[in-house]
Amino acid sequence: MSERRQPVLGILGGGQLARMLALAAAPLGVKTLVVDSAGDACAGQVAPLVVADWKDYAALERFASMVDVVTFDFENVPAETAHWLAERVAVSPVPRALAVAQDRLAEKMLFRECGLDTPAFVPVDTHADLQRAVAQIGAPAILKTRRLGYDGKGQFRLKTPADVDTAWAALGAQGAAHGLILEAFVPFERELSVIAVRSREGDFRTWPLTRNWHTDGVLSLSLAPAPDIDQLQRRATDLARTLAERLDYVGVFALELFVKDGQLLGNEMAPRVHNSGHWTIEGAHTSQFENHVRAVLGLPLGDTGARGLSCMFNWIGALPDPAPVLQAVDGHWHDYGKQARPGRKVGHATVCAPDALALIARVDDIARALGRGEQAEPVLRLLG
Repeated sequence: MSERRQPVLGILGGGQLARMLALAAAPLGVKTLVVDSAGDACAGQVAPLVVADWKDYAALERFASMVDVVTFDFENVPAETAHWLAERVAVSPVPRALAVAQDRLAEKMLFRECGLDTPAFVPVDTHADLQRAVAQIGAPAILKTRRLGYDGKGQFRLKTPADVDTAWAALGAQGAAHGLILEAFVPFERELSVIAVRSREGDFRTWPLTRNWHTDGVLSLSLAPAPDIDQLQRRATDLARTLAERLDYVGVFALELFVKDGQLLGNEMAPRVHNSGHWTIEGAHTSQFENHVRAVLGLPLGDTGARGLSCMFNWIGALPDPAPVLQAVDGHWHDYGKQARPGRKVGHATVCAPDALALIARVDDIARALGRGEQAEPVLRLLG
């Protein structure tokens, strides 16, 4: 009897998302091979790592010959690299989805085509464009780079029209290279995300909506399932399905949403597994990472239902003491194996519970022990 060949999943990018994809792939009998330009990429601690630049086509040629499917750890892999690989090996999601998500203007236009409203926006290429855009949209507003922005990077908030010169000085050089977009500031009531997955055969599923809180543009805390969102869940699922079908998407993606006056507004789409879905590792029947591996390799999708309630703390800059999480009932610690650095995502912790009262008690105990009461306070206030 011949030995069964294990499929190999290639991952472009070697950060914590690639690390968690590799860990989810192993129990399925799937090998992983990671490409990153950094020799110390943290995914290399759990999977073979090819160190290569995105334009090193000789190295990418060898990489493509060793894998069955290629996917992404982050969306700033050059779209031309994805297209080049797609001519040699299956790439999921399709490079078009990556290209759309890399351009905030194209992304916002696609949202509106799919029936998802957005904050008002105007493309900006010059200082004069910015002056006209502010006159049209008003202030406050947020000037953003169209490309290469994430976790609050590449953004400048204009509080009044008098901030035009300062905003242009901050981002104009990047705008000259890639273009800018001015978005109206939305005094939103809540930030939500819907994590969705679509298989090769078109099977589509979503996890329960997640309530998110950010600090300085970086995710700080998530609660899932978000409370009191029955109608919004249906609407978010319908919108995510429309986007996935429009892009012929295969794999997991996230749709970041604002809630204003009870209506959903589109913020951004991430064509990959997402920080706000980390709770699914312990809190859902099938994690976003496992379902992404299943989807891109043509395996049946798993149940996306929640097991109970989950609260995820995002650790930024440096890791706190793990003991309070490890000692807690249903507390789960994730160290990404990255060097501490200001603003860097270095780990997360998820606390699960069967109901709101139990989650409140567990989160409160952990937050007090870690001196993180301020970080946990939104969840405690909402559930209490």
